[in-house]
Amino acid sequence: MSTAFLRLIFSGGERSYSLLTTGEMTIGRDPTCQIVLDSSLYKMVSRRHATVRPSSTPDGKISYLLCDLNSANGTYLNGQRLQGCQELQAGDRIICGNGSPEFIFEYQHNQSPTATPSAKVPLIPMEVNSSTNTDGQASWSQLLPILSPPKDLTDKAFLVPGIITVVFVVLLFFVEGRSYQILLGSYLGGAVLYFIYRLCGKPKPWWVVIGSTILTIGILASPILSLFIWVFRDLLPGNVPDDTSAIAFPELFLRYFFGAGLLEELLKALPIIVFFLLGRMFSSPKRERIGVCEPLDGILLGSASAVGFTLFETLGQYVPGTIAEVSQQLGTEAGLRAGLELLIPRILGEVSGHVAWSGWFGYCIGLRILKPRQGWRITLIGYLSASGLHGLWNSMTGLGNSLGIFVLGLLVVVGGLSYVLLGAAIIKGRALSPTRSQNFATRFYKNAR
Repeated sequence: MSTAFLRLIFSGGERSYSLLTTGEMTIGRDPTCQIVLDSSLYKMVSRRHATVRPSSTPDGKISYLLCDLNSANGTYLNGQRLQGCQELQAGDRIICGNGSPEFIFEYQHNQSPTATPSAKVPLIPMEVNSSTNTDGQASWSQLLPILSPPKDLTDKAFLVPGIITVVFVVLLFFVEGRSYQILLGSYLGGAVLYFIYRLCGKPKPWWVVIGSTILTIGILASPILSLFIWVFRDLLPGNVPDDTSAIAFPELFLRYFFGAGLLEELLKALPIIVFFLLGRMFSSPKRERIGVCEPLDGILLGSASAVGFTLFETLGQYVPGTIAEVSQQLGTEAGLRAGLELLIPRILGEVSGHVAWSGWFGYCIGLRILKPRQGWRITLIGYLSASGLHGLWNSMTGLGNSLGIFVLGLLVVVGGLSYVLLGAAIIKGRALSPTRSQNFATRFYKNAR
């Protein structure tokens, strides 16, 4: 009778692990794995990297499958990157990512292996495999880490965001005035959007996300905005006077609910609807990449739309108005400084403002597409709740003259609640995602367990 086992080869010798016929053996850095690789030495190995599973053959025998557990750096079988699972043959060589020791799959006849799966002994030898040195000398990739595989640099070192940051920083040294504000505002808005993208964890083409931002700016600069203002502020009770001190809070909230909440949340949802209709023009998988098919799509495009709205509102209205007002009283330099002081918190604060409300409403739109039987109820709940929080935020700021510093506490509560709502929507959207196993946030979670 033969016993299957994995023979581990490293600089300090060898170790064998017998394979079970009724359970799987997991290789990784996590202490719960049956084969534990030292986490301080094998950084390229995921916490739960790969597993070997027994499988019954038609003739009643036991074979073994090697399966990659969505590892970050891949599992290599005989030098080829493994896709999914593959049956092992005697003599097969297994490497978990770059820099891990090598395993050899073998059969042993009537002999006891030198180690069992229950002996979870962390491995602490020097890295040994076909691509590393065994003589104690540093390799070229260790001496010059920039020679690492390009995919590792782009995926793990945040290479693209870092280079974009360098470009913006250099440009900020050479521009001033209006150009400086636009450049800084665009960078901060992009940082907010990238933060939401990483939280959502679903790959989406960059041109789709940025397209939602640009489309919102285009809508605000078009006659569509005038039509929305006429409907919500002239026909409906959404007109808010400049002086709000004489208006009671219930009436003030009602006005902002119509004139800011319902108006702006519907306007920011237009790009989501546009990309949903655009996606329906294509077949799968292009439909899923471009269109809106689930809550995460709605969150991403809604957040991108909110960033466009914030940039247009901040750079086109609030900052120029503040600069003009302060410059008239204290001079141009003081005006520019006041504009900059307003620009930074307005854009960064939109994570708990416009982005939170539009992201939540986008979640509901995506959920409606995923669960069409309750479509109108889901959409109505999302629209009214997002508009309600929006109107509550604006009406709180309108009470600043009468309630003073107490308003700051109320704004923190409303903003915190808005962000909590967005965070909960992202978590639930990741759980509901039809592509959950392929999303990078899910893969990261699996590797980090």
